[in-house]
Amino acid sequence: MIRTRFLFRRTAAVAVAGAAAFVLAGCGGNGDDSAGHGGHNSNSASPAVSASASQGQHNAADVAFAKGMIPHHRQAVEMAGLAPERAQSAEVKKLAAAIKKAQDPEIKTLSGWLTSWGEEVPADGAMAHSMHGGESGGMMTVQEMDRLEKASGKAFDTAFMEMMIKHHEGAVEMAKTEQADGSYTPATEMAGQIVISQSAEIERMNKLLGKS
Repeated sequence: MIRTRFLFRRTAAVAVAGAAAFVLAGCGGNGDDSAGHGGHNSNSASPAVSASASQGQHNAADVAFAKGMIPHHRQAVEMAGLAPERAQSAEVKKLAAAIKKAQDPEIKTLSGWLTSWGEEVPADGAMAHSMHGGESGGMMTVQEMDRLEKASGKAFDTAFMEMMIKHHEGAVEMAKTEQADGSYTPATEMAGQIVISQSAEIERMNKLLGKS
């Protein structure tokens, strides 16, 4: 009788241990399976790492955007710098000040990106009056800049706005290309801001010229 009880208890203990082992194995298997199919279960730090990696990635379109927009912005700032002494319209002076305020910091940001990517920053004054990338991008020629520098009063106001509209239209196209082809998040975001702000300035200048 004693032996029978001993054997029963031993069998029960083995059965319980076996069941426990099966449950543990099942839990482990579920975790592995979830991580394997879900792909994001086991790395809690992964969202931050992924976001950082995504923001840090850049491609050829991002480099082209930065290299093209730097001289483009520099020329716009140069044009805006002529307004305080030459413009007659208070609206034109205000517009020129807004352009300089917006684009100066963007030049610094774009230059910082290129440096961090191991790319050369366009030299100050490089391509400022010439075509780049096979297209003008709305850039003014040397002759156009000379004409603007020599103008004053109402003639300056008209020439400034007509040239800046063309300049902004080029920047908007460049920015739209970056939005479509770029992969560096801060660059595509800047491009979006350029499209919005410069499109609004184009509309404002057209109204001042009586074109809309």
